This record gives sequence, structure tokens and C-alpha cells, in this order.
Amino acid sequence: MILPRRRALLLTGAALVAVPWAPARALPNEVAALIQALTGGTAPQPGRVKLELPLLVENGNAVGMTLTGPEGTVSLHVFAERNPNPEVVTATFGPATARPRLATRIRLATSQTVIAVARCSDGTFWMDSVDLIVTLAACLE
Repeated sequence: MILPRRRALLLTGAALVAVPWAPARALPNEVAALIQALTGGTAPQPGRVKLELPLLVENGNAVGMTLTGPEGTVSLHVFAERNPNPEVVTATFGPATARPRLATRIRLATSQTVIAVARCSDGTFWMDSVDLIVTLAACLE
């Protein structure tokens, strides 16, 4: 005979095993809100900033990325729509920077759209995006 307390523990444990685990992820509307906050409500224009990422990523733990902004860029921002923390990179540049360029590696949770936004000294915002496929996901901790 199973005691009532043990029966409750067994049922609770079985229920926890039956619930599928999924990592927390941002949503595209959350990224849109972050971009709106960055730009002060101004819609960034496509062009003048170049985001280079592979279209097919074998491992999301270290994805090579190059980002080039137009002359007069104050800051470059990268957002990943389905990462747990969608703000992936923020880089600022001084006035002496002729052509801002950033090369780094980022982590990507899954297949998604990565968006880059450049903030320029004249108050304009420019953007580029890449839709990519990740075969081995990262950011699952």
C-alpha cells in the first residue's frame, strides 16, 4: 500500500516529467519594441548598414558576424528575435571613426531573423537584417 504522501509525490513527479521544457525566447514584437525605444519611435530605413552572417549555421554557439555602418555612425546595435536576451551586441564609436566596422561572434538560440540598427550622428537610423537557419541551437541554459 502506498501512503498518501508518497502517492502525491509520485503524481507530482510524473506531471513534471510529462511537461515539455522549452527555453525562454523573445518574440518579434519585443524586438520591435526595443528598436522603437532605441530610435525614439522613428522607423529605421533599410540600407547604409551591412550585416554579414552565414545563411546556414551549423552550430549556434559561435556564429561569425561582421557589421559595417555608414560614415558618422555613433552606435551599432544587433538584435536576435528568438534569443532569450534579444539585445545581442551594442557598440559605440567616437567621432574620429571614419567607417565603423565590427567583427565578432554571437550565440543564437535557434533559426531566426537577426537585425542590425545603426544610429548616426545626424539623427538617422539605418537597418539591415538576415534570416538564417541554425541546425544546432545554443542559449539553452
